[in-house]
Parts: sequence; C-alpha cells; structure tokens
Amino acid sequence: MRPNTLPRKPHVLRATLATATAGLLLLTGCSSSDDAQAPAASADRQPVDGGTLRYAVSGSPATASNDPHGGLGNESDVLRFALTYDVLTLPGKDGEPAPRLATSWKPNKALDRWTFTLRDDAKFTDGRPVRADDVLYSLRRIAAKAAENYGRLADFDMKASRADGDHTVVLATRAPMAQAANALESISFVVPEGTTDKDFTKAVPGSGPFTVRSSGAQTAVLVRNDGWWGPRPHLDRLEIQALADPQARANAVLSGQADVAGSVSPAAVKSAGDSGPQVIRRKGVTEYPFIMRTDTEPFDDPRVREAFRLATDRQALVDTVFLGYGDIANDLPTPYDPSYPDGLPQRRRDLAKAKELLERAGHADGLNVTLHTTTAYPGMDTAATLYARQLSEIGVQAEVKVEPADTYWTAVYAKKAFYTGYYGGISFPDLVRVSLLSASPTNETAWKNEEFDAGFTRAMGTLDTDRRNDLLAGIQRDLWKDGGYVVWGTGDGLDLAAHGVRGLPTGPGFQRMFVDQVWMAK
Repeated sequence: MRPNTLPRKPHVLRATLATATAGLLLLTGCSSSDDAQAPAASADRQPVDGGTLRYAVSGSPATASNDPHGGLGNESDVLRFALTYDVLTLPGKDGEPAPRLATSWKPNKALDRWTFTLRDDAKFTDGRPVRADDVLYSLRRIAAKAAENYGRLADFDMKASRADGDHTVVLATRAPMAQAANALESISFVVPEGTTDKDFTKAVPGSGPFTVRSSGAQTAVLVRNDGWWGPRPHLDRLEIQALADPQARANAVLSGQADVAGSVSPAAVKSAGDSGPQVIRRKGVTEYPFIMRTDTEPFDDPRVREAFRLATDRQALVDTVFLGYGDIANDLPTPYDPSYPDGLPQRRRDLAKAKELLERAGHADGLNVTLHTTTAYPGMDTAATLYARQLSEIGVQAEVKVEPADTYWTAVYAKKAFYTGYYGGISFPDLVRVSLLSASPTNETAWKNEEFDAGFTRAMGTLDTDRRNDLLAGIQRDLWKDGGYVVWGTGDGLDLAAHGVRGLPTGPGFQRMFVDQVWMAK
C-alpha cells in the first residue's frame, strides 16, 4: 500500500484495520491487559505451556546496556527490558495508548497535568509492591539521562510532577499536551525507587512477566515470573541472542540454533523457500531514509536538498532493496501515521530539474559528497550504493562509506552531513520530539523551524484527535517541501520463526518486543 493510499483519520483506521489487529498489541484505556498482546493468530490449536524460546535479535556487545533508562541502541537489550520491567502504557489497536502498569489516565482542563492511576497488584520480583514513588523515581531518572536516551521525556516537567498516594502519579507537562499517555508508550520502564547506576551491574528487580537468570553482552537468559500480575506467560524460559549481522540471525534459525530471527533481509526470506521457516511480516514499517544535515554544506542550501530528492529513482530502490516486500514513499518519514497529509503529490524523478537546481546552487561543475551507511539492518548498504549511482546521473559523485554496525549509531547518526538512517515504526509525534524540534536532543537533520515548532505545540495542545492530526499534517507539508529527508520507500519488517513458534506480535517498533504471550507448539 503506497503512502497516498493509507487511511488517515483514526475512525477510518479503526474500520480499515478491524481484520488486521494482530499487528498492534493493545487497545485504549478501557481495555484489559489480556487484549494487550494481539499476537499473530494461531487458529490451529490452543496455547500450551512450557518450553524455551531462542530469539536472535539485532544487537552488538559493543553497545550493550543493562540500564533501561539510558540509550537503547540494541534491540536485544530492549527485548530484555520489555520482558523484565513493567511500562505504563503500550500502543493500542487503533493507534491510541492502552494500559499496562497504568490502568487509566485523565488530564486537567489545561492539558498540562495528567493523573495516572496505577495497578494495585504489581510487585517487584523481590516481593516489594510497585508504588507511585517507584514510577516517579523511574521517570525522573529517564529524564535525567536525556543526553543518552534522545530526550525520551523532554515534554514532561518531572520536577513539577508528584506521587499522590501509593497508586496515583500526577505528571506535569511543559506545555499543553494531549498525548501524554502516547509519549509514555513502551519506554517508561519502572524500577524500584533508589536504584542507582551501580545497581545495574547486576540484575535489578523488575515487575514484568519474566526475570533475568543470567545476562551477558551476547546472551541473556530469562525465566517466567510466576508472580506477574498479567496473563501467565506460556514459556518457561527465553534466551536472547544479540547478533549484529542480519544474515547471521537468519542463519541461526535456518540451522536450528534459534527459534526466531528478528529483522532479516528479503533475500534471506526468499532463499528460505516455501518449505522453510515461518515468515512474520510487519507491513510497511522499515525505512532507510537518506538524511541530509541542513546546517552543513552543501545541504544547507534547499536547492541541493530538492535536487537530491528529484534524482531518486524510488521504484528501483524499492525493487532492489526490498525485493517485493515494499512500496515507494514520498519523503516524509512516517507515511503510516494517521496524521500523514492527504492529497500530497508524489515527488517523481526529474533529472533535468535536479541538474538545474544544482547549477543555480553553484554546482554546475558537479559535486562530491560522502554517503555513510552500515550493515546494521538488511539492505542499508545496498540502498546507499544504488542511490550513489542514481546521484551520478545529475553530476554528484557520492562516495559510499560503509561504517561498522557496532558504532554507527553513536559515531555517524546525527553527526555526519549525509548518511543512511533507519526507522522501524516510530510515530510522527515521537519522531518530532526526538529529531525535528529546534531543541530536540538528537536533531538528525538539524531542522530548526520556529513555525514548525509552534505548529507542533498547537497540535499537542489539541485534544480532538481529528483536529490534532490536521494540524500535524500541516507541518508535515513544510517538512516535505524543505526538510532534510530522502524517504524513498517503506519495506516490510521481516522475521523468521521456526514452525513451532506461535503468537509472535507483528506490530512495528517497540510493539514487537512484548513477546510474553508467545508459545511453542509441541
């Protein structure tokens, strides 16, 4: 489905996705947490208990972490955190937040104070009850680590926030904010009050569905937490293997050394054949945009940025990189978001106009640039190589530099002038908070636009969903015109799973990390 055919408004999304809710994990605040997993369907039999799931997921020992409040560079770490710590909310079936540790939430009239009611039956694995003070402490610790975690809670005023009794937290926001519960989805990992950096050198008690038996930079072993408040996990044990190379992850399943391989290449899926492992598809959630820093030559000139977009043969990139598992995109990073603007014309390849723009920008004799990329996710290097050839047709010589996957997200991302990015299903508001506001902690394109900032603030202060999405659509049109992105296509997220694996979630981003209801067929 191409971006300009996606349903935009939440009421349309609910109708359109009624038969595809397996790809989203949770419903809205009135749902029970039994609805939370919405895993891939298994109509052939009822779930059975027991067994071990071996999960090979993207991760590198060089960037491994035991701290859920710092940087989340490894999916292997995120998977472990999602299973051992509770979070306040999760994404729901219709794009609205759904309950997890928080059972309900409501704002004041000004939309700058949100009252969250917490479960009263959650306990840490050491037996202590989970209290509002633990939640507030955890959120304040996340906010204090903004430089590491891309400012996950930048919109919240944690100093003005408070606990109100044992099971109520009142969170203050820096401006009116209609989506406070959304902003807390999946990342609000709760630890006991007083936990320090030093404590994370070993396993810290959590209140999630599993507990850590052992943890290393390469492998972590989790066992079921029988004291968890939620639906009892079916698995006895889960082994998480951190593998940076996508092909190595696929090979682990093909050779029987793992049961699930996350984020594998389309080529690996095709080579597995019809008799191979199960293929889990997460529709249209993978993007490898080419990112131009708007504060660095030559990309500080909007004519150069437009020329690079017009030089793009989107269909060729989609066909080559996604091998039939993708669609062309239109230079906006979240085409699946309900706020994506209606009626936006598809930008098409126009080499003559691209050359004219470069000439007007003073590059009539050509231009030399370096395009950084990596192999962290399947096809990133292939995309960069093909795009460099396309740029050569307008007189741009782009040297492709393949950087080590271990250090790419710390040494290249948001630092180099021209590089390949990655998105796995982030919402537009979350992307704005992290990467597109003038004060964003990781402004990946150096996009600084006061009108854009003001428009986002207005949207976040609008409680009506349709009106808020209209406002967000408006600022996306400005981004489409002048921003620093070449978003050429969206691909399906692809996982491989052994035939006995059942109930894997198929949602994007953090959603697929919550695998506590997966089971193994006997």
